[in-house]
Amino acid sequence: MTAPITGVNATRTPPPTWRLWRAWPRSIGALWRRSLRFRTLLVTIGLTLLAVAVACIWMALQIQNDLYTSRQEQVLNDAEQARAAAQRTLDAAVQSEAVQLQSVMTLASRALSDQSSAQMMAAYRIGPPVANAPQDFSTAEGVIEPLLTPAMREQVRKNPDRQIWQPIALPEGDGGTTPGIMVGQQLTIGGVASYELYLAYDLANAPQTLGFVQGTLWVVGIGLVLLISGIAWFVLRSVTAPISEAADTSARLAAGQLDVRLEVHGEDELATLGRSFNAMADSMESQIKELAELSLVQQRFVSDVSHELRTPLTTIRLAADMINDQRDEFDPATARAAELLNAQVQRFEVLLTDLLEISRYDAGSVQLELEPTSLAHLAEDVIGSMQQLAEQHGSDVRLVAPGGYSPVDMDPRRVRRIVRNLLGNAIEHGEGRPIVVTVDSNQNAVAIGVRDFGMGMKPEDVDRVFDRFWRADPSRKRTIGGTGLGLSIALGDAKLHGGELGVWSEVGHGTNFVLTLPRQNGSLDGALPIAVDPGDDAGPDLEGLGLTEPIELPRVGRGDDAGGRGGTS
Repeated sequence: MTAPITGVNATRTPPPTWRLWRAWPRSIGALWRRSLRFRTLLVTIGLTLLAVAVACIWMALQIQNDLYTSRQEQVLNDAEQARAAAQRTLDAAVQSEAVQLQSVMTLASRALSDQSSAQMMAAYRIGPPVANAPQDFSTAEGVIEPLLTPAMREQVRKNPDRQIWQPIALPEGDGGTTPGIMVGQQLTIGGVASYELYLAYDLANAPQTLGFVQGTLWVVGIGLVLLISGIAWFVLRSVTAPISEAADTSARLAAGQLDVRLEVHGEDELATLGRSFNAMADSMESQIKELAELSLVQQRFVSDVSHELRTPLTTIRLAADMINDQRDEFDPATARAAELLNAQVQRFEVLLTDLLEISRYDAGSVQLELEPTSLAHLAEDVIGSMQQLAEQHGSDVRLVAPGGYSPVDMDPRRVRRIVRNLLGNAIEHGEGRPIVVTVDSNQNAVAIGVRDFGMGMKPEDVDRVFDRFWRADPSRKRTIGGTGLGLSIALGDAKLHGGELGVWSEVGHGTNFVLTLPRQNGSLDGALPIAVDPGDDAGPDLEGLGLTEPIELPRVGRGDDAGGRGGTS
C-alpha cells in the first residue's frame, strides 16, 4: 500500500545579504532617474557635506596654526622671563670665590625652576675650562644633550642676546615621545664665564586641545548637515508633493478618468499651476466628449445606412440576377451592361458587409466564437476554394506546412476571412508568379504566412497598408472586387484574437504577410513561429528558392505538434 501524497508548503528563501548589497547601485540609479525629490535632496546633502567639510578643515587648520603660534609665543616669553630672573640673580651675587659662585649658580637654577614651566633645563659652559667657574647643571642628565643639534648650539653661542628654538620630540617614560620645543639662550657670570641655557617645554596639551576643537567642529558639522538635510527634505516635500499629485492626476486623466482634478490651495505659483491644469482638463473633457458624440453619431449613421440599404439592395440584387440570367437574349451591348450591373451589385453588397463589420469594431461590439481549429486544415481549405481564381491569374499557390496541425482555440470564420483576404491580395498583386503559404507553430503560437513575389511596395506604402480605403497604386483597378477595407478588418480580427498581423515588402522582391495567433492566454511571448522578414528569401530568384517545380498540396495527417513539428501523409 502506497503512502498518500501530502502537499508541501514551499517557503521562499530570502536572497543573501551580499546580493541585496549588489542590487543597491541599480536601485539607487533607478531612483535617481525617476525621483526629483531624491535627486534634489541627494545633491543638496552632497553639496552641504562638501561645504561643511571644507569649512571644518579650514577652521581646523587655522585653529591648529593659531594654537601652535600662541603656544610658541607663550613658551618663548616664559623662557625669556626665566632667563632674566636667573641673570638678575647672577648679576646681584658677589663673585669672589669658587664656592660662592657655585652657590650663586644653584640660586640661579632655583630661580629658573620657579619662574619657568619647562619640563627640563640644562646649562653648559661656553669656552675653555675656568678654575673658579661654576659647573654645568641639568635637571635631566643625559636626556637634553642628545636632543640638541650642533647647529642650534652653534647659533646659541654666536647670539648671546637672541632666543634660538626648534621643535623636538621629548622622550616619555613608556618609551614613546611627545611633541615639544627646545629654547636656547645664554647666561653670563660677569668676568668669569658664559653658559648655554636650554629649556625644554612639553606641547602635549596642544594636540589634546586641537583634537577637542576638531572633534567639536566635526560634531557641529554633522549636526549642521543633518539639520540642513531635514530642512531640505521638508522644503522639497512641500514643493514636490503638489508636482507628484499633478503627475498622478495627469496619468489618471490619460487613462480615461476625465473627471479627476487637482485640489487648489492658496495663490502661489503651484496654485496657479493647479488652476491651469484643471482648466486644461475641463477643456480636454469637453472636447473628448464632443468627439465621442460625433464618433457615435458617425457610427450610428454608418450602421443605419448599411442596414437601410440592405432592403433596396436585395431587391436590386434579385433584379440584377434575373437580368444577368437572360443576358444571352440581349444584344451584345445590353448583355455587357447586365454583366457589369450584376458585378457591381455584388461588390456593393460586399462593401455594405464590410461597412457593417467596421461599424461593429468602432462600437466595440465584436465578440469571438472560439472553436478548436487546425490552422493547417483551414489554410488548405482556403487555398482549395481560391484555386480557380489563382489559375485565372496564372499564379501557382504552394502550401508549406511543417507545423500548425494541432487544434488551437480561434474564431474560424474570422481567421478564414483573414487568410482569404491575404491570399486574394497576393493573387491580385503577385504578377502571375508563385505564391507560398507557410503554416508553422511552436509552444506559444501558431502562424500562417502568405508570400508573393510581385512588384512589392515602398516603405511609406507599407506603413499605410492597413489604413481604410487606402491603395498603394490608385491608378490600378481592382480585379477581384476588393472594397479597400479587407486589411483593416483583418488587422482588427488579429488583434481581437490577441495576435499580430505583420507585413514585409520591398519593391521588386514581393510582399510577405504573417498572421500569428497565441495558443492560450491571449498573449504572444517568446520567438514567433514565422518571421515577418523572410531574410535571405527576399530576392526574386525563384530557382534559388526551389520554386521552379509545382508543389503538391499536402494532405493533413493526424498528430500533435504542440511545441514540435507536424507531419503530412
